[in-house]
Amino acid sequence: MTGRGVLRLGVLALLWGSGFLWIKLALTGLSPVQITVIRCALGAAVLVVMARASRQRMPRRLWGHLAVAALFCNALPFLLFAIGEQTVDSGVAGVLNATTPLFSLLIGLAIGTDRDITPVRVAGLVLGFAGILLIFAPRQQHGLAGVGALALLGAAASYAVAFAYMGRNLVGKGGPIAVSAAQLTAATGLGALMLPFDHTPATPNVTAIVAVVVLGVFGTGLTFVLNYRIIEDEGPTSAATVGYLLPVVSVALGAIVLDEPLTARIVAGMAVVLVGVALTRLTWGRSALSRSEPAKRPGERTGHYQLSVMSTERDGVGGRSADHR
Repeated sequence: MTGRGVLRLGVLALLWGSGFLWIKLALTGLSPVQITVIRCALGAAVLVVMARASRQRMPRRLWGHLAVAALFCNALPFLLFAIGEQTVDSGVAGVLNATTPLFSLLIGLAIGTDRDITPVRVAGLVLGFAGILLIFAPRQQHGLAGVGALALLGAAASYAVAFAYMGRNLVGKGGPIAVSAAQLTAATGLGALMLPFDHTPATPNVTAIVAVVVLGVFGTGLTFVLNYRIIEDEGPTSAATVGYLLPVVSVALGAIVLDEPLTARIVAGMAVVLVGVALTRLTWGRSALSRSEPAKRPGERTGHYQLSVMSTERDGVGGRSADHR
């Protein structure tokens, strides 16, 4: 990877990893639904501008698929992360976001799209979920804390559902920036449908407003373009590295900025989760050449980018490449 690529990767990890911090700060004056709608709207606005600058046209016949992708890749996980962080630390939220590949493997095995099951990958699944238990073991598993943890895991699972659906129905169809702009526009509409049912009074303050703007413009919009550039210049394998940096950034920022507890249990749990995720990504029979896949031309391999908003992965818009982020 070039020096410029390393710099871009570091900036992407910082922007995506800080997303959980911005959510926490936005919650000081906005409800989870309000954060979701504003985040999607700002991200969509950024990508619409970028799509026009790149001369990519908005899709005309994909809105049904885009609505499904917007629900599972944006509106639902964004909402669940905000709900979860009402009771769970932002650093822990970042770690749980990194479990998306675990759910992706489970879904792939269930629907038959991933048949490369090996003892190593099974061990990775077990180890990954054991890491989650390690993080929450000392805590009560009921009440608000329990609900928050389930919401965060639900968000990670939602990303996995989105990736499976998008891989079948959206990859390679249209310019990636335009398709993602349309997807976030659809997500904004879905979020707006929830506003009449949101009875939480908004008490906006400077901190909350700045946080949600940064989250929408940088964490949801510009990160997509940055991730795309990394994939084009360095290849998808290099870009996927951000998935392992994201939880580290979120935990560090939570401890430094929000004074969240950085205990040995949380660090150990994070390490176990990441090792588990790494093991689930190992497949036998892959050659060294395939593991170092070169970058493709725009449009040849847009799946990783269109899933962007780390995942893991930030493989999804606003997601994370954890396979987000």
